[in-house]
Amino acid sequence: MKTYDIVIVGGGPAGLAAAVAAKEAGNDSILILERDHELGGILNQCIHNGFGLHTFKEELTGPEYAYRFIKQVLDLGIEYKLNTMVMDIAADKTVTAMNREDGMFQIPAKAVILAMGCRERPRGALNIPGYRPAGIFSAGTAQRLVNIEGYMPGREVVILGSGDIGLIMARRMTLEGAKVKVVAELLPYSGGLKRNIVQCLDDYGIPLKLSHTVVDIEGKEHVTAVTIAEVGPDRKPIPGTEERYTCDTLLLSCGLIPENELSRSAGVTMNPVTSGPVVNESLETNIPGVFACGNVLHVHDLVDYVSEEAKRAGQNAVKYIADGCKDENGSDVIELFATDGARYTVPSTINKSRMDDLLTVRFRVGDVYKNSFVSVYFDDERVMHNEKRILAPGEMEQIILQKKKLDEYPNLKKITVKIEKE
Repeated sequence: MKTYDIVIVGGGPAGLAAAVAAKEAGNDSILILERDHELGGILNQCIHNGFGLHTFKEELTGPEYAYRFIKQVLDLGIEYKLNTMVMDIAADKTVTAMNREDGMFQIPAKAVILAMGCRERPRGALNIPGYRPAGIFSAGTAQRLVNIEGYMPGREVVILGSGDIGLIMARRMTLEGAKVKVVAELLPYSGGLKRNIVQCLDDYGIPLKLSHTVVDIEGKEHVTAVTIAEVGPDRKPIPGTEERYTCDTLLLSCGLIPENELSRSAGVTMNPVTSGPVVNESLETNIPGVFACGNVLHVHDLVDYVSEEAKRAGQNAVKYIADGCKDENGSDVIELFATDGARYTVPSTINKSRMDDLLTVRFRVGDVYKNSFVSVYFDDERVMHNEKRILAPGEMEQIILQKKKLDEYPNLKKITVKIEKE
């Protein structure tokens, strides 16, 4: 097989943006490997609007947003292979893949960009009692059936989980004539964006029951009813709070998991909180020349942020190759820590000598915080104290670090992000 400087695993929004950025940064030897039969990834089934406000300064649907990047890939002449499954990434960055036309093949690469996206948390991980009848779908599967295949999963719907896909499917099923009876959420707060709660539930009179979960599923051949109950602080059902809803469909929207089997088998160090790779300021993993971006790194709430992040990964992959593929960790490394309400940071380390003038650090909180502050400490000195009216796990947060500010602390070893009340 032909060799390439940069191999990108995944042709969704992250892979496309990384490829375009790498090409525009001056590298002409790029290959995208995509397992689906078309480029665009999950955006192809996201026919609702709300995409592109940051990237293109206009509101687009998912397919429209994807096409903007697909067109750039085509116009720039970037090579790609569809219906191609990547089987392995070796320590020397040799990518093993297979498809019908080429069989199994290997591509030696100078840099690899991981952009495999994420998948839904399966029902099996939720331990719901009852039979296993037809009529139970993940929200993303239902979205594909309705928006791409043209099938209606059912007419009377209960949704477990208030992730963004579940909220959007509550509205979508309603628009297609179904009756969405309730959205139940185990946690005392929603896992989705506030705007989706308003636009997809409130505007259609769909009730959202927080601190509730499914405790029984009725029906042997097909779902006939679902029982939900309130849960206490220990997340166990409270006897006597059961509510039964007759339905023919149960949609599960219980979170997303970064798709990292390939990353793990390649020896990439994983973050136990995000389930994605640990990366530095260049979005480079512990394996030199292997970068990660998008939902494979950590689950985003806006695709615009995925594209922004992937652009950095593409540019840094080109820079890595131009620098002679050297592993330059050096001693000028600053570690980032998340504590007191902040769950993680991306990146996890910063090499000050390699960082840009401005570096975006993204994180999520572990609970709902009102009238609090996002504080940043350089070692033990507080250097940022930004007031936030509300912080919620469903909304990604960010801080901007300035290189010139870091230069004022020549012996800096640790940056801590935390949530404070005052």
